[in-house]
Amino acid sequence: MDTQKKLDEFQKRIDNGETIEPKDWMPERYRKQLIRMMSQHAHSEIVGMLPEGNWITRAPSLKRKLVLLAKVQDEAGHGLYLYSGTETLGVKRKDLVEDYIYGNAKYSSIFNYPTLSYADICVIGWLVDGAAIVNQTMLAKSSYGPMLEQISEFAGKKAFIKSKGMRCWQKWRMEHLNKRKWPRML
Repeated sequence: MDTQKKLDEFQKRIDNGETIEPKDWMPERYRKQLIRMMSQHAHSEIVGMLPEGNWITRAPSLKRKLVLLAKVQDEAGHGLYLYSGTETLGVKRKDLVEDYIYGNAKYSSIFNYPTLSYADICVIGWLVDGAAIVNQTMLAKSSYGPMLEQISEFAGKKAFIKSKGMRCWQKWRMEHLNKRKWPRML
């Protein structure tokens, strides 16, 4: 079968809403875009552990330490799960991680902001998870099977975490509004 015919059949499958699986034929450009999107998402999940991880030992209560530990563990799991999904496209996890380490790959840059107060963690978590929900809503329309499975796995967790972050933010706001102690993010 010639390349143009394969491309036409592939596009027809996409247009019909079919799911593309790892062993299915796909154009190289489609595969590379999936690798780029999935690895960027994986890197962002891993880097997303850093602000919360930095505050585990300094959280104001044991309950908040446990929440941060759970969030860090959840982000690590998402990152590893996404790396596994990306590996279905024939790329090695080692190469993805090296691309990130040497600056050849991208991730969400909000994690570069300093978290100088515990309130900064609440704000960053709330904003980032809100953005992730929007992003994952779009990715949930993907045609690639492993990505669809992963995104549906994350969506409920992110919504739950976002609601927790909102409660944290509201509590902080009520406690500190009159003191004018604003998070450095605002």
